Amino acid sequence: MTELIDRRNLSFVLYELEDVEQLTRYPRFAEHSRETFEAAIDTAHAIAADKFAPHNRKSDLQEPRLVDGRVEMVPEVREALEAYVEAGFTAMELDFEAGGMQLPGPVALACSSLFQIANIATAAYAGLSHGVAAMLEAHGSEEQKRRYMDPINAGRFFGTMCLSEPHAGSSLADIRTRAEPAPEGHYLLTGSKMWISGGDHELAENIIEMVLAKIPGGPPGVKGISLFIVPKYLVNEDGSPGERNDIQLAGLNHKMGYRGTTNTFLKLGEHGRCIGYLVGEPHRGLSYMFHMMNGARIGVGMGATALGYAGYLHSLEYARERPQGRHPDQKDPSTAPVPIIEHADVRRMLLQQKCYVEGAYALAMYCSSLLLRSRHEEDARVRDESGLLLDVLTPVMKAWPSAWCLKANELAIQVLGGYGYTRDYPVEQYYRDNRLNPIHEGTNGIQALDLLGRKVQMRGGGGLSLLGREMQASIEAALAEPALQEQARALAGALEALRRTTDGIGTELAEGHVRSGLANAHAYLEMTGHIVIAWMWLRQALVAARAVDGARGADESFYRGKLQACRFFFRHELPRVHVHAALLDSGDRTTLGMAPEWF
Repeated sequence: MTELIDRRNLSFVLYELEDVEQLTRYPRFAEHSRETFEAAIDTAHAIAADKFAPHNRKSDLQEPRLVDGRVEMVPEVREALEAYVEAGFTAMELDFEAGGMQLPGPVALACSSLFQIANIATAAYAGLSHGVAAMLEAHGSEEQKRRYMDPINAGRFFGTMCLSEPHAGSSLADIRTRAEPAPEGHYLLTGSKMWISGGDHELAENIIEMVLAKIPGGPPGVKGISLFIVPKYLVNEDGSPGERNDIQLAGLNHKMGYRGTTNTFLKLGEHGRCIGYLVGEPHRGLSYMFHMMNGARIGVGMGATALGYAGYLHSLEYARERPQGRHPDQKDPSTAPVPIIEHADVRRMLLQQKCYVEGAYALAMYCSSLLLRSRHEEDARVRDESGLLLDVLTPVMKAWPSAWCLKANELAIQVLGGYGYTRDYPVEQYYRDNRLNPIHEGTNGIQALDLLGRKVQMRGGGGLSLLGREMQASIEAALAEPALQEQARALAGALEALRRTTDGIGTELAEGHVRSGLANAHAYLEMTGHIVIAWMWLRQALVAARAVDGARGADESFYRGKLQACRFFFRHELPRVHVHAALLDSGDRTTLGMAPEWF
């Protein structure tokens, strides 16, 4: 495929839905314009198409290997990342004065999505490094920023985070890695870390590992976790890499997908010399790491969306070109076969994919806009509300695309039929790659517990109230559009069901019935996610309804496609909400009542 993404849809989301041109009213972005935004996107697309996409299959088939204690991988990975660095994409949001592009978040996210669509495994190295730099910017000392963050932003160093351990994946309270204070002011770490993406490679001068560990004598559980900078090579005063730190690659994990990204088992302090540097205050490491993890969760959601998008476009192209079968009312076998896109069931599968991936893409850009407003808006109330709304939407942004854009990949395989199940076409790899996203950066089950048990309950339900307020504004606008009144009423009904269900479970939790209240959290997450994506589609349909009458040619087809996809989502997908609401409102305890010995 020559186009990695539907550029018309990308422009629609950026300029018509999120109106990123108005971001130039902020002093930080005043020197930008639509032309500079498009130049960055064009450059990203060119590098992604020329350097990332060509080795997507090769790095999957020839995954990294451990040879004599070092990681070997196909050379194209390094070449692609060198092109990425040279073009300045390691510093997309960094200040001009520091050599950055100073792009607003939604434009930077659009650029990142192109690299993820082209080759998510290679893009992961850059994404992890960006997260480390952002975390150090927020919580590192000035010396730590100079020595570790600046080289990451310059593309000399890469970075990653080290949370899980062989015995403790998501249960971080149970980590055993220890950090003993040394007389020189640093710490000596001992322990092991498992499932560390990008934990070792030869792609950069150095790797900055952000490691969670416990200082002896600290509080038990997560309250005793601290965060440490553990470089692969100790960094000299002049910024050059020095001697090798005592953090050793013990093995590579072999994965179903994402094979081009090294996934490592690391051992720290086997020789008693693993040096780490404390970030911030002791025992506050998890809160610091969540700065990186929350950004990573949005990145995971966008990565899942990108893979779903890639599969959708491939299956759409295939459906347009593949002749097979005839319409059910065409009984004459001598008539020519029709392209499979003519068949209603294929259109259904394409519509489902379109709804999932374009809905999720719109949500990602909306979340990025919220993050920007929470940092740059002058009005303190707007900053606070934007941050609170983003807190509520973050678990949805991570989990919903990773579940439903994975479903889109499954549908893409189905559209291609037998060919889709072979390696002759890339859709099977997209599915394998995407299967990781419901797992990492907090499983979808954990996101469900976070959403229901914490996010919608905090600050007296203020975040959910804000979400309802924003949705209500769209509902009222849609009620004024004759073509969207049905969808407006449907969303209003779904929103009311969400409020009722949340209030009921909130009462149960407040009364101390935590296990039963959270037992069906997965259904609550799916219910909330479908309502949020329905809202994203109603927002898109509002723009399309106002533009379609004056549009012609390809633009008219584009807007009519948006309106039809909105109708499809509301009629075929949104009714799931009421099934989930009925289950949740009933207080169903089937799951809790299933004794372990009954399995």
